Amino acid sequence: MTSSARIALAAPHPAALDAAAEAVAAGGNTIDAALAAATALTVVYPHQCGIGGDLVALVRRPDEDVVAVLSAGAAPAGIDTAALARDERMPRQGPQTVTVPGAVAGWEAIAGLGARLGLAAPLDHAARLAAEGHLVSAGLARAIGVRRSELLADEGLREVFGDGAGGLLGEGDTLVQPALAATLAELAQDPGAMYEGRIPESLATRLRQLGGVHTPADFAAHRAELLEPVVADEGGARWWVAPPPSQGVVLLGVLPEAFGGDAAELVEAVHEAALTRQARLGDPRGGEIDVVAMLDPRGLAAEGLLPRAGRALGDTVAVTAAGTDGTVVTLIQSVYQLFGSGILDPGTGVVLHNRGSAFSTDPAHPGHVGPGLRPPHTLLPAIAQGDDGLLVGLGCQGGSAQPWILAQVADDLLDAAADPAAVLGRPRFVVGARDLGHEVMTLVAEPGADAAVAAAHALGLPVARAEGLIDDAGHVQTVRLHTDGRLDAASDPRADGRAIVLDAH
Repeated sequence: MTSSARIALAAPHPAALDAAAEAVAAGGNTIDAALAAATALTVVYPHQCGIGGDLVALVRRPDEDVVAVLSAGAAPAGIDTAALARDERMPRQGPQTVTVPGAVAGWEAIAGLGARLGLAAPLDHAARLAAEGHLVSAGLARAIGVRRSELLADEGLREVFGDGAGGLLGEGDTLVQPALAATLAELAQDPGAMYEGRIPESLATRLRQLGGVHTPADFAAHRAELLEPVVADEGGARWWVAPPPSQGVVLLGVLPEAFGGDAAELVEAVHEAALTRQARLGDPRGGEIDVVAMLDPRGLAAEGLLPRAGRALGDTVAVTAAGTDGTVVTLIQSVYQLFGSGILDPGTGVVLHNRGSAFSTDPAHPGHVGPGLRPPHTLLPAIAQGDDGLLVGLGCQGGSAQPWILAQVADDLLDAAADPAAVLGRPRFVVGARDLGHEVMTLVAEPGADAAVAAAHALGLPVARAEGLIDDAGHVQTVRLHTDGRLDAASDPRADGRAIVLDAH
């Protein structure tokens, strides 16, 4: 066994790795490193995550069971479900799509599972990063281009991301966020300020100005949950995922076809699982969820009345971390689609997510919209332990496609001899409909995913071919702890990030 304590971490932006290194140098452990990376990402990747979004995570501690942290916010108490039911689908953006943000409460819950440093230090670091500014990355610049009209339409977004001459910031420009810096500094003193006091009052006021029905009481009612994960044995490994409303069980449903290399079987399973999830995933608070069907979707596919999804591009960031002591953290946080609801509150600098756009307006759908209910959730952290003892932490960006993205790397990442960076760089495919910009279920393939394309053609599934690696195929982050104490990690080449292994105290 390796004698020195070390921590591996993978994240989609270098600033997250810098924050993690600072936390470890200050005596932080694996949980501290993950939290430091997560808080920094809310500043440098505002198109994908923020304190105005949600969080789902898994935490494995030595000699303890894996814990799922579910901090997904609910629709406001005053939401008019009758009015929404008259529409075929939820709006794509705007105040009706904003559910209470859960990220900060999720960080608190994770910190309570054994962080040494608490949240003050990482939030102070994030506040400095927002105040001093940082360069717009290639990924953020792509997102600004995609959402140009929405950014120019919203007062808050235009002020923060505008170039002062009627245009928007581009790659290499400096992004400064003074209002967000002040909010993060306030949260460093008291993370509970996200849910009571000035911050929720400002957010609720802005939303009501735009036609929403949010009140400070909706924010005060939010609680992060510590839950038992759903567990399955597949491919010579034990797998842990978060329970509904997370789509973790959908990954478990396609894993049997992920091992063995038969692309045709995997594509067919993914197609069935996608349709089954869209018809059956929802919030257990609103009624019984058919988990069994999603764990084994074969022959159960049904179109159902599907919640509006929009594109999966850029909706999420994943942070994975592992320590030689056996701790593994896989944390996913999100504003859902690029820049979320298209609303930035000038009083707080917070970009609010549009997670509520994933609700169904059909009262009979398991994912129906309603007061205090949470929408079907794409966030899908996963932990696996091979029969040989190899521990793997996994997470990715990719919206509704996250189960298929992870399924395509699962087999090889459980091979201790495999190079994780090479695994993540291979071509992939995804299957989706409106979440990928298509009106019907379509397989989108990167160059080199020829077996998946052939399988789709055999199934009569439409195919769209990409010209290169694409964001829609996911930004996977992975860490591995080998049985001899060795750590390795990799960050997806589709993102702006990297992976590091740090010496710990």
